[in-house]
Amino acid sequence: MKLALVGDIGGTNARFALWRDNQLESVQVLATADFPGVEQAIIAYLEGLGLAVGAVHAVCLACAGPVSGDLFVFTNNHWRLSRSAFCRDLQVDELLLINDFSAMALGMTRLQDHERVQVCPGTAEADRPAVVVGPGTGLGVGTLLGSAEAGWQALPGEGGHVDLPIGSPREAQLWQELYRLNGHIRAEDVLSGGGLLLLYRALCALDGHTQTLKSPAEITAAALAGDQVAGAVIDQFSCWLGRVAGNNVLSLGGRGGVYIVGGIVPRFAELFLRSGFAKSFAEKGPMSKYMVDVPVWLVTAEYPGLMGAGVALQQVLEHHDQEGNV
Repeated sequence: MKLALVGDIGGTNARFALWRDNQLESVQVLATADFPGVEQAIIAYLEGLGLAVGAVHAVCLACAGPVSGDLFVFTNNHWRLSRSAFCRDLQVDELLLINDFSAMALGMTRLQDHERVQVCPGTAEADRPAVVVGPGTGLGVGTLLGSAEAGWQALPGEGGHVDLPIGSPREAQLWQELYRLNGHIRAEDVLSGGGLLLLYRALCALDGHTQTLKSPAEITAAALAGDQVAGAVIDQFSCWLGRVAGNNVLSLGGRGGVYIVGGIVPRFAELFLRSGFAKSFAEKGPMSKYMVDVPVWLVTAEYPGLMGAGVALQQVLEHHDQEGNV
């Protein structure tokens, strides 16, 4: 019997898994730098499982960036993909390309209770959109609509590129330093791995501290060890994440709740839970009452993007089956 395959492809790593019986199997993570293209990476993945080209009949790949047309150019690595050539070379009948944060949003539908930590209490309204926000290499933003009965829908967007919001005189001062260092400041310029370092540089310049930390990992480690400057950077990062998440709730009517995903925040989860995130999230002037009872969770699941790619593929295959039975 032929199999389905799902992938979640980032700048550094490509995650692949088989999709069978609505579950992930044989998850592997491959470095994108090790392969000239996604086809070669998938062939290596299949060979590692003792499978030949043609063993997989359907593929869903979650990719960063807008997805349209035959040719897709990956935004964070050197790979390029032609839909027609991919299907021909890998003998695939069905190829579904979706935005990576559409996959991430769909992945929220399969979370287990132990894979999320509550940040803000509340009750999710089942008929309203849910917002998914994820600092990582960049800042991803997705929206989840629908239900298991009617079918899940994820709306792709580029919400990480909105302007960074300013909510206090202190943030206005920091924004000026950020602008001096970087020019135009998007939310992603601060709410990302590289953004953590940029924010550290700006805070040190504003407050007159000597810059001794050289990477996001060093900043996180120093903050966890009690360094006050690094701790202030983490807290401000969290506050700005709260403002951006709250803005998305207002823009989308996102009373279905907010999911904080990505690889950065779980690394300092305890500091995040004690930070100014919740206050900044709810601080919306006359609309602050709207934010009451909107739940927020920090997602700790290992492969939510892969799971979401599987959910997307499953819905397409089931739709095809229904059409075939009409």
